[in-house]
Amino acid sequence: MKILICLSSVPDTTSKINFTDDDSKFDKSGIQFIINPYDEFGLTKAMMLKETNGCEITAITVGDVSVEPILRKALAIGADKAVRINHDPKDSYSTAVEIASYIKNNSFDIIITGRESIDYNGCAVPGMISEILNLPFVNACINLEINDNSIKMVREIDGGKETIQAQMPIVVAGQKGLVEESDLRIPNMRGIMQARNKPLNIVEPINTTVFTQSIKFEKPKEKEECKLIDAGNVTELINLLKNEAKVI
Repeated sequence: MKILICLSSVPDTTSKINFTDDDSKFDKSGIQFIINPYDEFGLTKAMMLKETNGCEITAITVGDVSVEPILRKALAIGADKAVRINHDPKDSYSTAVEIASYIKNNSFDIIITGRESIDYNGCAVPGMISEILNLPFVNACINLEINDNSIKMVREIDGGKETIQAQMPIVVAGQKGLVEESDLRIPNMRGIMQARNKPLNIVEPINTTVFTQSIKFEKPKEKEECKLIDAGNVTELINLLKNEAKVI
């Protein structure tokens, strides 16, 4: 069984975010990049499936040489192969098309992605991959079990959970719950040293058309100073909620 785990390189959540070129481009200088947390749940689940079912794990990402550290980490954790598509991921569609093109030439039983990336929060790539390849797709997956040639999954829905069974190949978008945070894998020194010498497969893009473009980014407004109101001053509290906060 072959599993493809799709990874995104995203800014560390503690990084200070800035923009350049009249707020139209993300400023990468001084930023520490990590594996997208939603993807990391999928990566750990893939490692667990490898241990129980003997799967072959391939990690894939789209980007330039700057994203290679996340592939090295995936190899250090236990991925068997790593692929970098040498393409600037300008939008969700071009990213999905490049990954789908690789899948067409290299069949996989399960394609695991994160539900979304924490930088742009598009939630679009896994669904686009499934549509391009005409494969079943399950989003917001919080549990996954393999039974012979079928796969049993649990996903979150409004107000509850849904259990689904499907045939492989399939695209699965995971999130927290697919594995517990305490189960996330941390590469050991031996794995890190071995990953340094493992080859990365660099795949040239198919020159996908880009349909969308970011024009301008805006930071959230800085939080205003907290105003403290005396417990007995209900009139002032109502006035502030109505005229300043505008919530009543």
